[in-house]
Amino acid sequence: MNSIDYGLKIRKTALAALLGAGLTVGLTMGSAAFAQTARTTSYLIDTNSWQATEIVFPGRDTFARGVNDLGQVIGYSVTAGRDQHAFITGPDGAGITDLGTLGGRNRVAEGINSAGRVVGWSDTVGEGSSHAFITGANGAGMTDLGTLGGPYSAAQAINASGQVVGYSDTSSGGRHGFITGLNGVGMTDLGTLGGAETYAFGINAAGRAVGYSSTATGNSHAYITGANGAGMTDLGTLGGGFSSALGINGAGRVVGFSDTTGGDRHAFITGPDGVGMTDLGTLGGNFSFAKAVNDAGQVVGDSFFDGTPGVTHPFITGANGVGMTDLNTLVHLPDGVILTEAGGINNMGQLVATAAIIPEPATYALMLAGLVLLGVVASRKSGSNRRSNGRWASMA
Repeated sequence: MNSIDYGLKIRKTALAALLGAGLTVGLTMGSAAFAQTARTTSYLIDTNSWQATEIVFPGRDTFARGVNDLGQVIGYSVTAGRDQHAFITGPDGAGITDLGTLGGRNRVAEGINSAGRVVGWSDTVGEGSSHAFITGANGAGMTDLGTLGGPYSAAQAINASGQVVGYSDTSSGGRHGFITGLNGVGMTDLGTLGGAETYAFGINAAGRAVGYSSTATGNSHAYITGANGAGMTDLGTLGGGFSSALGINGAGRVVGFSDTTGGDRHAFITGPDGVGMTDLGTLGGNFSFAKAVNDAGQVVGDSFFDGTPGVTHPFITGANGVGMTDLNTLVHLPDGVILTEAGGINNMGQLVATAAIIPEPATYALMLAGLVLLGVVASRKSGSNRRSNGRWASMA
């Protein structure tokens, strides 16, 4: 079993634990149908005109993960041999460059800052482990950020100062969130909310990190730290037992998802500095999650829609998280293209999303169950078991 196959198996286990068996059954049942009916591509979308520019890596599927204010897009492509290669584009999605590796086959870009410095994870030599990495400006070079003492680490986000957050195995066998100093120097354990593990998925200009942590009671809750990762405040939930924060903007407005009192999982946004938690609702199903938020408070994420189990569509909200609209109803797309997953949003009115390209209308019904595999499993750290409990496994 290669690293991608093993990663998919572990990821489904994580999804079952965090989302419940129903969605995971859909993932398993839909994967074969999806593989036969669609290919995957990514788009940079201008929210002022709703025009979409395809992110093309010849001969490969692409999965966009983030975009900076210059319109440089990052993510990964999948080769014919099923290896994952991290990429960066030029401004406004022009051109595409393979970022290289720390020595192993698979690598994924997860975050990018205004200078084009990219962070993510890469298999190392021998593929016995994977480590977080940071690049130079515009994706030049790749530096191993190391770990907190264990074999694996993954970087998830980077701010303008080069502070990086992510998560790492520790020397004691646990998994903790980390933050680095400026320009990715050093790695500091963020601690927990009293439980055994924590993950960090977002960071803003002040160095405030967000993610989720297990608590002393055994539940896992979203958190926000103080500046430069100091301290950790429990953000609570929407009434259920679990929540996770995935993104944060300059004002400290946090987005993510949470269990509700009724047992569903819904996207949320907080007020400035992480105060309060507002349910963003869904596109008609019982599940949604918010992935990213810009400084205007526009949120992007994914949601079940029209009550169709296991099928996600990406959404965008208005300023301050008001309203939720299916991106497929807004974006000018070629025939046969269905947006399935949002990636990130910048402060210039651009966002990235992943799409399925359906070869024939008759295959649409067959691939419906498989879309969630595209939008949730294949698109986030499907490559290696070491990253499977990360941002996209936790919420998607």
